[in-house]
Amino acid sequence: MESSSRSRLITLGVIAALAVIALVGSLQGGRPPARQPAPQTPAVQPGGEPQITLYVNQAGEKKKIKLEDYVAGVVAAELDPQWPEQALAAQAILARTFTLQKINYEHGVPQHGADASTDPQEFQAYDPSKINDNVRKAVASTRGQVIEYNGKYVRAWFHSNAGGKTDTAQAGLDFNQEPTPYIRVVSDPGQQVAPPGEKNWQITVPLTRVREAVRSIVGKDPGVIANASVAKKSASGRAVTVKLNNITLSGPALRLALGAELMKSTLLDQFQIRGQQLYITGRGRGHGVGMSQWGAYYYARQGKAPQEIIRQYYQGVTFTKAYS
Repeated sequence: MESSSRSRLITLGVIAALAVIALVGSLQGGRPPARQPAPQTPAVQPGGEPQITLYVNQAGEKKKIKLEDYVAGVVAAELDPQWPEQALAAQAILARTFTLQKINYEHGVPQHGADASTDPQEFQAYDPSKINDNVRKAVASTRGQVIEYNGKYVRAWFHSNAGGKTDTAQAGLDFNQEPTPYIRVVSDPGQQVAPPGEKNWQITVPLTRVREAVRSIVGKDPGVIANASVAKKSASGRAVTVKLNNITLSGPALRLALGAELMKSTLLDQFQIRGQQLYITGRGRGHGVGMSQWGAYYYARQGKAPQEIIRQYYQGVTFTKAYS
């Protein structure tokens, strides 16, 4: 409300209106209700498929797209479109759940004012040019289907290949925001069918690059890297923490700082200095949390349904329809 000399000219009608507002405010706890932020995405009407706002990173612009069309683009980008339909369908359920969880609980990608992004570092991979009839059929067969735990969308994590065993969100992702009891730690058959580059890998990283990575994580210069070791391993063997010189830091954080495509996982066999390089060998590809995509491929070839595949990696979850 303004407080100036003009207030002396307020008419009786306005005064009456203000009195009504004051009365309503008193009935609601002494003050008018706080203004609510605009919803990030249109409310999903019963039985209706939502339309989301997708930020297209390559073009730097936003567009509206039906959720099922978006899911098809994610499935086509995340998996080989020629894979068995059951594996593609399992991926569709997780991609749909992942999207709705992010929109409902985290406002999608607020940095772009959108519900989703085509950048896999921000959201999920997306490539509509790879959609084929196999993908369309898999997505259609699970239309609207999501997974929940205690009535809430789960964090529907997935990765390429667990390297033999999946892990907790804490160990694989350094995730401690909330409990994730629905994540199972299980032996994974993906290592049996994954291509060689996703089974075992080795890299050498210049120590100058390692030094910069450590600085970016901890905010201070570790000095010339002279010592490297795995400080703590999880039950599956993943590097929960590593030690570089006298600094102990998160294994998942180092992986992201060096580049997830370079350091393919934290399931490490060797982590040592060789000359002016950090030499690392490991198994699997990805963080190892949730569904292994190559594991899904293995189970699909065995004839397991999409829901059966997901239950290999998620426990205590229910399959529900977000819309028809």
